[in-house]
Amino acid sequence: MMWRRRRLLQGLAGALALPVSAWGAAAPRQLNILTSYPDEVMARFEAAFEQRYPQYRIRYLWRMPHDALPYLENQSGADTVDVFWAASPRTFARLKSEHLLRKLELDRSGLPSAISKTVISDPDGYYLATEVAGYVVAYNTASLAKLGVSPPRDWPELANPSLAGNIALPVPSEVGFAPVMYDIVLQAFGWERGWALWSEIAALSVLVHRGATFISEDVGSGKIAVGLSIDFFVKAAISNGAPLRQSYPQHNGMNPGHVALPVAGTNSAGAQAFAEFVLSPQGQALLLHPEIRKLPVRPATYAAAGAGEFNPFAAAEQGSMDYDGALSRERLNVISAVFDAMLAQPHEELRVLWHRVHAAEARGMDMAPVRAVLSAPPLSESEARADAVKRPLQATLEGAKASGNAEADALKSAWAERCTARRATARGMLEQMKA
Repeated sequence: MMWRRRRLLQGLAGALALPVSAWGAAAPRQLNILTSYPDEVMARFEAAFEQRYPQYRIRYLWRMPHDALPYLENQSGADTVDVFWAASPRTFARLKSEHLLRKLELDRSGLPSAISKTVISDPDGYYLATEVAGYVVAYNTASLAKLGVSPPRDWPELANPSLAGNIALPVPSEVGFAPVMYDIVLQAFGWERGWALWSEIAALSVLVHRGATFISEDVGSGKIAVGLSIDFFVKAAISNGAPLRQSYPQHNGMNPGHVALPVAGTNSAGAQAFAEFVLSPQGQALLLHPEIRKLPVRPATYAAAGAGEFNPFAAAEQGSMDYDGALSRERLNVISAVFDAMLAQPHEELRVLWHRVHAAEARGMDMAPVRAVLSAPPLSESEARADAVKRPLQATLEGAKASGNAEADALKSAWAERCTARRATARGMLEQMKA
């Protein structure tokens, strides 16, 4: 494990400019922060925080959320974590359930605990939202024009045969931000219709696996016309000059980033100061910086946002943020496993079958019966909520490999077999219809 420390040049210049008498002061106290955020975010927060609190010096440990959990569960010694700051709601919920976080006591005036139906902060105060991210369709205007397709305004518009091979679609069991995106559609359009949409969209897509999260690169280069992603990835690419645009689908939801203070931390005063700083008007305004471009959780901050900047609170007032995160959190692992069995593992076969359906429909044939078979998920929504289904899959976190156990493997095998049988039925129907 490597600790990395970053210092902006202006910070060093400021230190060298201190009067001689200042060098006799007590050395700044170290503050250990575990995060998954990139340098562009952390360097600016480090510089601003240390300018405001010169008695502290930040030291960062980078971990992806699925790696952060075991580290925080087993940490000991001198390098215990004072602050955990990341975007992984299930990791924070797990840490709270294991009594590894201490309650954050700070003034929450002007900090809503929810955006529409999505609760963004822990009601008990063990972890608080610092920013939120929305799901977006990134698109290349020139590529869409060549295909004769308008920029999609909502999820159903992605089920367009003209987009075949031109959608970059993340696999939810391998790309951390993706499970919530899939459930947004399932909540908005219903379990059955939602999976029907994902089946058709997946067949038109190129699947994005672990280690290939740079969807914006393929879209920006024109290799692929459309990519489904989360806004800060796309915003970062746009700020670096990528010829991209993005739109927020009309049915959407928020994925919050949180800050929490592990009980094992040894610098409680510094940790409290950092949490207060990130949530302060100054810290929230810093999120709007062109190199960061995250969505603040303090509504008043949007008064200083640039023209056209997405405001999740305004979108919620218009009914675009009806996703209920608490309702679905326990079934996100189920959704990822269903996607693997139904859409990812048989992707090539699925692509061919849907191509035949689309070609037949272009000839005027009624493919509704085939669609019904090909689109059906391997379990009902009520079954997905059952403890016997959720419990074996609970151990998997965003971006982590499945832990593997007999119960989970049996569920996945049964779903795969059911989907295989349905594809065979659909294929037989197509043959019989000469489609």
